[in-house]
Order: sequence, then C-alpha cells, then structure tokens
Amino acid sequence: MYQVDGPLGVTMSEIRFCQSCGHAVQQLVPEGDNRPRAVCESCEFIHYENPKNVVGCLLEWHGKVLLCKRSIEPRSGFWTLPAGFMENHESTREGAMREVQEEACAECEDLRLFGVYNLPRISQVYFMYFGRLKDGIAAAGEETLEVNLFSQNEIPWDELAFPVVTETLTRYFERRQDRTRVVHCADIFSRPGSSLEIVRH
Repeated sequence: MYQVDGPLGVTMSEIRFCQSCGHAVQQLVPEGDNRPRAVCESCEFIHYENPKNVVGCLLEWHGKVLLCKRSIEPRSGFWTLPAGFMENHESTREGAMREVQEEACAECEDLRLFGVYNLPRISQVYFMYFGRLKDGIAAAGEETLEVNLFSQNEIPWDELAFPVVTETLTRYFERRQDRTRVVHCADIFSRPGSSLEIVRH
C-alpha cells in the first residue's frame, strides 16, 4: 500500500473510522488496486464504497403519467416519478414496485426496463421501469404531498425535482408511439434545478 498525497482524479472517501474496529482510517492505495480506499492500519480492513442503485417507475394510465409531489428533502415540493434506493435482497423490478407502493400507494402492471441512467457526480445509478398504473388508482404516501396524472402538455416541466425525471419523461414522450422496446441509457451530470447536461448512449 502507498499513502495518497493528493487527488488522483477520484473522489476521496468520507469514511473516517473503521467499520470493523473503530480505529481511524487512512487514505491508501491497497496493493493490486489503482485508487485510494479508506484503509484501517490497525486491523487492515479495506472499506470499498460503490455507487448506490435507485429504482423507480414511469406509470401510464389512459395516456397520462403518474407524478408525485415530494414532501421530503431534497427538493421538497417538486414533482418526481416514484423512485428510491434499493433495499438488500430485492431485484431492481421488485424495488421499483415497492417504491410505487410506498410513495403513491399504487400497484403497477406490465413493467419493463425503460432506462438506465448514470449519475457519476453523486455515485448513483438509476433503473427506471415503464408500466401501467393498475386501475388508475394512486394516493399520496408518507413521502408525498400529492399525486396526479399528467398528459404531455400538463407536465410541470419547471417543477420537476431531478434531471433524471426530466430525461425519463422526455424520452418517453419522444418514443411513446414507437412500439419497439428500447432501453435508454445516459450519463447525467446536471444538478437539480440546472439545465440538462447529459450524454446519451
């Protein structure tokens, strides 16, 4: 291992104490590795940090899409698609369905993967699904102020919570008449509230 003196083009870990023994950690590059990790010099435990997976759904009912107005930060009061962090021991599809239940008190049908979006700035990967809102029924969950169904010209574009929501809705409305099943993929670099900075693949 060797000690890191300065940035190597990667974000330094925010871990300060060992999760195994509680000893202070150091930023070191372990032998055979190529980037700094939080390493405990007491018990030699290496803390590997990986991107967080976020799962969600774009649900349609009679030509309209379901949006939720957030009641929590970040971006409380802004509209979003039902989505959130995956839990352990669930698939991306199961997680997306759970988030719909939690945020919109709704069920979904005929889900298929719609888009995979990388957010390197905050180390997140989004898996967005598309499907039908079962029976057109939804209600505000604990993290939601209200839910509503919107046609394309009713979408509150300036009040969307996150760039990934804008990108997902944009791709959906561009291709909604196209019956081919394309999985969209893009790298999103924008911050919430800023203009969309995206690289599509």
